[in-house]
Amino acid sequence: MMRLAALGLFLIVLTSCVSRMSDLPSYGVVPDFTLTDHRGADFHSATELAGKIWVADFIFTSCHGPCPRMSSQMKQVQDRVEANPDVKLVSFTIDPKNDTPEVLSAYAKRYKAREGQWHFLTGPMEALNQICRYSFKLGNVDGTLEHSTRFVLVDRKGRIRGYYATDEPDAVTRLTADIQKLLKEPA
Repeated sequence: MMRLAALGLFLIVLTSCVSRMSDLPSYGVVPDFTLTDHRGADFHSATELAGKIWVADFIFTSCHGPCPRMSSQMKQVQDRVEANPDVKLVSFTIDPKNDTPEVLSAYAKRYKAREGQWHFLTGPMEALNQICRYSFKLGNVDGTLEHSTRFVLVDRKGRIRGYYATDEPDAVTRLTADIQKLLKEPA
């Protein structure tokens, strides 16, 4: 009888732990990186993003194609998560030659980026290529200005937990729902 009660208690504890974990897959870990933000300051992912849930995308400010749509959608994500300090947004430029911190700062203002929550990053082409191609598996940053139009969801432990095609009508809704799932996971 005592063993049955202990087994029952164990199953209750186990199911309560499992219910707190989301069903989102893990696609790998994003290594730490250092780039320059839209204020001209060093941005160290190890300090700025540690323990945070974050959404990444790759854009360039002079884009007349998908980038304005993507940045508008990122603004929708920002509005839906409000000023939650546990959620960050990170837009990486694929055009570091032209997207200087000053240009990125003006772009951030255009999309009403909340300071401290939505970061716009630039840096050496090689570093941006390393991050885009090898960390996020989204293709090359090589000067051609061709890039992925997907958002990437990263959890508190730096694991990629989802990809969202921004040309799908429910992308922002699915992304923000998955952010809420990650917010319920243990830190």
